[in-house]
Amino acid sequence: MKTLGIIGGMGPESTIEYYRTIIALYHERKPDGSYPQLIINSVDLKKGMDFVAANDLAGAAKHLLEEIAKLARAGADFGLIAANTPHIVFDDLRPQSPIPLISIVEVTCAAAKARGLKKLGLFGTRFTMQGNFYPKVFSREGIELVVPDPADQDYIHDKYMNELVEGMFRGETCAGLLAIVDRLKNKIDIDGVILAGTELPLILRDATHHGIPFLDTMKIHAEAAVEQMLS
Repeated sequence: MKTLGIIGGMGPESTIEYYRTIIALYHERKPDGSYPQLIINSVDLKKGMDFVAANDLAGAAKHLLEEIAKLARAGADFGLIAANTPHIVFDDLRPQSPIPLISIVEVTCAAAKARGLKKLGLFGTRFTMQGNFYPKVFSREGIELVVPDPADQDYIHDKYMNELVEGMFRGETCAGLLAIVDRLKNKIDIDGVILAGTELPLILRDATHHGIPFLDTMKIHAEAAVEQMLS
């Protein structure tokens, strides 16, 4: 069995959920009482986000490569970054990484394609919603991505960074996020919504809303990791 290395801590709540989900998915695949081997390097969220907020993408990539190297030295055979926003520099990381990396964007795109989804809302941090790293991958498969209006983007980003990352999951915030889903559906006939922030599935727990499916990027990423572990 291959050993998985996880860059965690961005943010901490979803890193915990990654661990739980990987264990559960592994047991579904191997109900023999064994457990998967994995290594978690929990990094400083603020340091990573400061690089992105300052648009210092070279600094962000260098920082992540140093942390991935620690996973490799600890014995990881392959790795993943347990967050969406850092994938803004994924194309720079992959060729320099000492271990193979699983892209959360690529595996989510494959999941969307498998379900025949053609037009999807994109929810996440401001950097994810306004970046090109999601559209670049999805456009190759003919899948259109749409983002909420600017005011709704500000709401999602604020609640994400100031509540969800801090482990606060409030009913009124859940209602506010679902209202944005409804507005996007009414304005543009979307097929689904990508929860492109790994804390979002922790507050939007249902698989659908008014018939609109949610793509849980954390779970999709975890499934791909378990598949690779057992390959």
